Amino acid sequence: STQSTWGCNDCASKMDHFCLVVHGGAGAISRNMPEVKRRHVYAGLTRALQTGVEMLKEGGSSLAAVEAAVRVLEDDAAFNAGKGAVLTDAGTFELEAAVMDGSTLGCGSVTGCKTVKNPISLAKLVMEKTPHIMFSGDGAEQFATDMGVERVDQDYFRDEARFLQWFDARKKAIDGQSALPPPDIPSADSSLGTVGAVARDMKGRVAVATSTGGRQMKKVGRIGDTPLIGAGTYANAMCAVSCTGQGEEFIRYAVAHDVCARVRYQDLPIVDAAKAALNDMGSHYGGLIAVDAEGTPCAEFGSSGMYRGIADSNGLMKVGIWEEMIDCSALVDGSI
Repeated sequence: STQSTWGCNDCASKMDHFCLVVHGGAGAISRNMPEVKRRHVYAGLTRALQTGVEMLKEGGSSLAAVEAAVRVLEDDAAFNAGKGAVLTDAGTFELEAAVMDGSTLGCGSVTGCKTVKNPISLAKLVMEKTPHIMFSGDGAEQFATDMGVERVDQDYFRDEARFLQWFDARKKAIDGQSALPPPDIPSADSSLGTVGAVARDMKGRVAVATSTGGRQMKKVGRIGDTPLIGAGTYANAMCAVSCTGQGEEFIRYAVAHDVCARVRYQDLPIVDAAKAALNDMGSHYGGLIAVDAEGTPCAEFGSSGMYRGIADSNGLMKVGIWEEMIDCSALVDGSI
């Protein structure tokens, strides 16, 4: 079964209502997490919310808001996307990302990025500047050159804690032990973190953005659910969904599209649709965030925790890791 932390139907009535939900990965997140790390996670989620909200307040589009929020998370080493991404079995970084505009079904994605500082922005450029949807590897890198996006050396992505996790996993692999965690025990800290955002803007448009470094010790060239439209990322006029967890399972069950299909064809509320889609797959594999066209948000996860946050036009701004949510004002005044 999944854990549900919002379902703000009362805040989803006015046409000028906006809502933003972000996530930074789901998995077996211990409550014994060091306080300094917990605060780092909360701070990163809060910055992402604030960035997206500022755009939505000014009448900005949901697509622009989710891109901006995800860029903040890509630049934060606390999350497995952009800076702080996990490493492949070869000790390299291969990043992937996707965006989708529910109002037009416009979408773009990239995979196998090695030098792109913010893959989410490159994915958006694929959508906006080409007739295509997905670029990979050398093609994605060449497109980045053509578009003039910011590039970095591979060392930019390296975070010491991630490197030590990789080094330990590599040693276990050499010693004949499994380099990947058991499929029923996702680890947000080392393997399955992803970042994402979904939003509903004041014009009623919904959009999604998702970015990741993938799985720790993944084989070079492995592609997860994040850049696959319909698997880890999907939006239509009725809802937007961003997933996090064991990508192979989200691909098998086309989870992001499944949520939207349940809303469209079964007329299910967004929270019920999310629960049903995760339970069909096996909710222990991860979680998702979603928002519908009325601005009703949800965050569902079957793992022990999911880094996430929510903000809306009524002034709500909360973040959480486990079941409970914390008001961001409490973080600012030091009471948490």
